[in-house]
Amino acid sequence: MGIGLTALRGWIPAGGGLRDEDWAGRHRLLTALLAACVVVLTAFGALQDGLGRSWLVSVLLILPCLVAAATLPPRRLPSIFVALGFTVACGGFVAMTHGLTEAHFAFFVAVPALALYRDWTPFGIFLIATTLHHAVFGTIVSDRTYDHHSAMVHPWLWALLHGLAVLLAATFQVIQWRLAEAEEARAQDNLDASQAQLSVAFDQTPLPMAMLSPDGRLVRTNSAYRAWLGLPDELPPGFAVRDLPLTPLEDAATPLFDDLAQRTEPVTLIRHYRRETDGAEIWVEVHSTGLRDRWGTLRLLFVHCRDVTRDREHEAALRRQVRQDPLTGLLSRQAFEHDVAALLGDDPETVCVLYLDVDRFKSINDGSGHGTGDNVLRALAARLQECVPAGSLLARLGGDEFVVALRAPVATGAHVGADILAAIAEPLPIPGGHVQVDASIGLATARGAGRADQVILDADTAMYAAKRAGGNRIEVFTDQMRVTVQQHLLAESRLRAALEGDRETSLPVWFQPIVSAADGRILGAEALVRLRTPEDEILAPGHFIGAAEETGLVVPLGEHVLTSALRHLTAWRGELGYVSVNVSPRQLAETGFVPMLAELLARVPTVDPAQLVLEITETALLVNSADLQERLTAIKALGVRIALDDFGTGYSSLTWLQSVPADVVKLDRSFVTGLAADARKSSIISAVLWLARSLTMTVVAEGVEEVDDWHALRAADCHAIQGYLFSEPVPPPEFDALLRRGALMATA
Repeated sequence: MGIGLTALRGWIPAGGGLRDEDWAGRHRLLTALLAACVVVLTAFGALQDGLGRSWLVSVLLILPCLVAAATLPPRRLPSIFVALGFTVACGGFVAMTHGLTEAHFAFFVAVPALALYRDWTPFGIFLIATTLHHAVFGTIVSDRTYDHHSAMVHPWLWALLHGLAVLLAATFQVIQWRLAEAEEARAQDNLDASQAQLSVAFDQTPLPMAMLSPDGRLVRTNSAYRAWLGLPDELPPGFAVRDLPLTPLEDAATPLFDDLAQRTEPVTLIRHYRRETDGAEIWVEVHSTGLRDRWGTLRLLFVHCRDVTRDREHEAALRRQVRQDPLTGLLSRQAFEHDVAALLGDDPETVCVLYLDVDRFKSINDGSGHGTGDNVLRALAARLQECVPAGSLLARLGGDEFVVALRAPVATGAHVGADILAAIAEPLPIPGGHVQVDASIGLATARGAGRADQVILDADTAMYAAKRAGGNRIEVFTDQMRVTVQQHLLAESRLRAALEGDRETSLPVWFQPIVSAADGRILGAEALVRLRTPEDEILAPGHFIGAAEETGLVVPLGEHVLTSALRHLTAWRGELGYVSVNVSPRQLAETGFVPMLAELLARVPTVDPAQLVLEITETALLVNSADLQERLTAIKALGVRIALDDFGTGYSSLTWLQSVPADVVKLDRSFVTGLAADARKSSIISAVLWLARSLTMTVVAEGVEEVDDWHALRAADCHAIQGYLFSEPVPPPEFDALLRRGALMATA
């Protein structure tokens, strides 16, 4: 029995548990509802037979309850008078309806309203008062309490029944009340656990943390914060931000705390202070998060601080290092760009920028090692320091690129550039000897602030123009150079897109026939790549080969051309003698070129390697000739033939005839054009043909466009010719049709 009562008490709500502000809010609501009952009763009476005695008695009894509810101190007495007031209001409503059964439902409505107090006293008072009302008034004025005979005869019985019904109606409110208390208890347990975890995390973290009130008082601090600022474990009452031993060392428009309090989002700020406890200057990174209520009012400011003094000192040291190039001791790129911007902004005078790049510096690194390359750059930096005017900015931008800036007109800048070229023409001393270098220089000028980046870019553009012109010279920037660069970038973009897409469609390989000079019979063909734009325009190699060479894209492009040429040679092997393919210096410089070529040949076992001719120019022969000889020998070992292209345009063509293991010599079009009318050219052609035959080489004359020139070449016993006189480069289907025709006769 005792256990059952204990269990029952455990399930009965304890009551109370509301915070003062929550209870006050609910009490104001119920008091207002009680006042509304007076209005409702008045309106109801007016609509019925008039405001009679029942209305008057009810109002006179409710008004004191309202006064008591509004004036008595909380909590129990005001809630009791509200409960009595609701009882009177419900009883008065029943009386005004002459005991109408449906009017008794008002008592049931009042039950959940009073349950808002979560207090047994007003709840119980209402139940008792409801029962007494039905019993007493059912006895005295039964016709205004009940509307059926049984209740009028037995008012106490029906009073108990009504009381029991109201009690049963209140049962679910009691259950809800108990469940709410249980849920709140669990929520409080969870909150207590969370607060305990927060306390551990807050107090034990090594990062200084503090909680600040909206007026700047320190509500809570952790041990790391107190140790960092030398504060006692127990802070004096009212200790605020203004009492911290920190003195700002920089002027700020808004004090730090005021700035943080105004922020509506988390923010991180860095401030410079002197810590008064030890006099140390410190940099502090403050991260702040404001806790605000639903109306946006700041309730608490949570901050954590990080001493970033060492980080700032390290950054300052890095900034000092960033201004100096570690290899040469000159200004770094960042420092130069900053100083040029200042130079342009401080003075309206013209500023000249000279951009210098060492010609063929890669061959020094590849041939002698990067250590030697670094020694060359140091020696070059020292030479530049000796020859540039005093007060000039001198920097190494990276690699083998140097730049000079000075206040001077363009003529003076050009003179300085010429002096630099003359100075570096003298061999540079390096450990173990001397080295000779050349350089290309671009000159650009600017005036006024905001032009720093553009003038450096313009000088760089002019430098590349100097390189394209042969190097070892100075070029002054013009607007046309910018157009050239834009065209170069467009070509590079198109080529990259083509290589990444369907190469057979975007990079078609066309063929130009090489015919017998004697009878026009097709002997071979030269494979020539084209580029198809997104607009379906076909571009000749002159539009993109330069960009391919400079960017290295010529390597995958060349492999594509070789692959396509061998595939078509397989299809035409019974009708076509050979296919020649141009190979760029950049391709030959690749160590993987010969293995790649061997792999491609292995894929087409039906093709005789001698049917493939690789055309190389004298430009390729000038680059690292020792490695090149080994590579050419390896190519010959595969059975592939070699042609010396554009013969006669170099500086030592006859020398190359003797030293290069070539099988074919291709005479440049400059010797062929106008041959029939130029006896001097005829003599040269005859000499080259004799020399080639003596070296067991065959000769192909390029650029044949006139019938007379063809006849002159045939008379000189030239083996093969090639040119628009017979056919321009054509797609494979059209070339296939040419093969089926057999011999090609002149079209002019």
